[in-house]
Amino acid sequence: MSERLTLPVLPLREVVLFPGVSMPIGAGRPTTLRAVEAALKSDSRLIFAVAQRENVDSVTPSVLYTTGTLAKITQIQRGLGGVQLLLHGEQRGTALHYNDNGRYLEAVVREVEDLAPLSLDDPAFVALHREARDRAAELGEKSGLPEDVVRQVLEGVTDPGRLADLVAGYLEIKPAERQGLLETLSVEDRLRRVLVHVQRQIGVLNAQEHIKSQVQEELGERQREMFLREQMKAIRKELGEEDEATEAEQLRKRLEALDLPEAAKKEVARELERLERANRDSMEAQVIRTYLETVAELPWNKRAEESLDLKRAAEILEQDHYGLQDVKDQVLEFLAVRQLRQRSPQGVPRSKPDEEQTRGSILLFVGPPGVGKTSIAKSIARAMGRPYVRISLGGARDEADIRGHRRTYVGAMPGRIIQGMKQAGAKNPVFLLDEVDKLGVSFQGDPASALLEVLDPAQNDSFTDHYLGVPFDLSEVLFIATANFLQSIPGPLLDRLETVNFAGYTEREKLEIAKRYLVPRQVRENGLTPEQFSVTDAALSEIVSSYTREAGVRQLEREIGKLGRKVARRIAGGDVERVTVDAPDVDDLLGRPKVHPERKAGEDQVGVATGMYYTPVGGDIMFVEASVMRGKGELVLTGQLGDVMKESARAALTYAKSHADQLGIPEAAFSGTDIHIHVPAGAIPKDGPSAGVTMVTALVSLMTLRPVRARLAMTGEVTLSGRVLPVGGIKEKVTRPAWRSFRGGPPGVRR
Repeated sequence: MSERLTLPVLPLREVVLFPGVSMPIGAGRPTTLRAVEAALKSDSRLIFAVAQRENVDSVTPSVLYTTGTLAKITQIQRGLGGVQLLLHGEQRGTALHYNDNGRYLEAVVREVEDLAPLSLDDPAFVALHREARDRAAELGEKSGLPEDVVRQVLEGVTDPGRLADLVAGYLEIKPAERQGLLETLSVEDRLRRVLVHVQRQIGVLNAQEHIKSQVQEELGERQREMFLREQMKAIRKELGEEDEATEAEQLRKRLEALDLPEAAKKEVARELERLERANRDSMEAQVIRTYLETVAELPWNKRAEESLDLKRAAEILEQDHYGLQDVKDQVLEFLAVRQLRQRSPQGVPRSKPDEEQTRGSILLFVGPPGVGKTSIAKSIARAMGRPYVRISLGGARDEADIRGHRRTYVGAMPGRIIQGMKQAGAKNPVFLLDEVDKLGVSFQGDPASALLEVLDPAQNDSFTDHYLGVPFDLSEVLFIATANFLQSIPGPLLDRLETVNFAGYTEREKLEIAKRYLVPRQVRENGLTPEQFSVTDAALSEIVSSYTREAGVRQLEREIGKLGRKVARRIAGGDVERVTVDAPDVDDLLGRPKVHPERKAGEDQVGVATGMYYTPVGGDIMFVEASVMRGKGELVLTGQLGDVMKESARAALTYAKSHADQLGIPEAAFSGTDIHIHVPAGAIPKDGPSAGVTMVTALVSLMTLRPVRARLAMTGEVTLSGRVLPVGGIKEKVTRPAWRSFRGGPPGVRR
């Protein structure tokens, strides 16, 4: 039976000392210091180190475990208020009972031996021993201990029980679990329990290592990003540029300063929060920043100072354009209505327009190319003191061109309407929608339908662009649309517009426009001066009549520009110093005439009548020829005639037959004969009802053998009763250049 020893007691707080393990212990309680002094006086320097059940200052036998460790004090270091001991566990021991001698606690201790397995060569025990040793080595390495130190320590312990105690002494487990290992006398059970704790601690260390690597990687990226950003700040500071933080803060201040609608405020606040959470260099942050900058640049409540002075507007229109008197009158009437609507009932100008004042008609300028539709819109903007914005809708086939793309798409952007408002910088610009009759339709939507909301004064105060996602007020915008043909504009869109028709210029108007605007502009563009290059009225008239055929003046300006380049070449080459172009010089400079209008017949003829017609490029004359031959009474029509013109020919023949007596046509004139009506030139298609009276005249002349006066031209649709209906395009028909071939001025027009 083991020897009983009476030893001083060293109570341990939250610590368990195992046999074979050295551990530093601090002692400061008076009873503990006296127990240490008693142990040092003995030859063995042994003390019974036992853990407390509870962490209390006043130690009694009831708070001490019965199983502890016989420890030897190997070193002692005294200090103020206590001592520092280095204890080495020698052997397990059990306190049979505790005694208080008045100075310190004593314990009657009996040494306890390990319960070894029946056979140390048992394969299961050997495997357990090896596994515990290997896992202990792994735990030591993962805890940061040098590999050679761990190997040296483990190789110095061959006994399985001592190995279990050594490993248990370094495990990071709770004191109660350590005490349980100390009280486990079976070596096999102690090894197994220690192995479980080691495996668990290895798992914790692996998890910590994984978390540490992730954190380190993230911190490394952040540190690298922070370092690069600091470098960028320093570089931008050297370059005098703002850093990103300042830029983002300025963007926030700009947005907060805007008087946004409630829906826009919520959307902007949401996007600002997303921008703060996002990485500044990520694609998402760039998209959000672009959106917020677009919102900040829009004129939500910024208006241009408008000045509606009708006299000044009339002067500007006269300065910028010659002719177009009907158009000018209609525009001035429109501006007069807007001026009256912006005044209070007492005649005082309103400080801020309201919804009812800003709503009004939307103008549509319709006419052939080159007659000044776009320039009139510019003049209106200048007369009103508003910004001018123009977008071209020719060929637009995507609804997103008007409404924009949704922000979920890559490369999304606002529609042309919102882009134009951002360009204008005010919410009341003059907005020109050019070529609305050229809109197309595709699988991507109908842009003309998207324009319905834009051009409806009752709806456009809450126009929603897909990119913005919030309503934008367009009610104060003066929209002006242009088109060449009304037939190409959808009905619902045309219903929202007030049409202003632009007719073609007369030859006299073109001459004045060339003198006032075109020639001076081409003199500047070709690097000439008025002293070096001038054009006479006769030369301009020759260019208008023989080199252009158009309703506007674009081709006329191109021909004048070509004339200027010819002169510039001569002056630059030193051939001449100044040139005055007269009518005979035009052929030499521009070549042969490009336009050959019809001329009146040289003499009166039977069966040949002169008609008048007009196209978008101007008016002209044509000849209707009638001939009779033997046949079966059929009517032959040639000359690329359309269905309407063919019906006019049949109506003319019926009228001639039914009124033969009144017209002096012989009764036998229509029997056994075929009548052939031809309208040259045969390769040019022709249609329309206005040639009816001309055909009747040619037929009656043929049947009565009375010649038609060559100086007489006619136009108009004829009915079976002989009435001539109202005629259109009179201005174009009677102002064509070919009338110069009629001596004494234009021919008479009879209806």
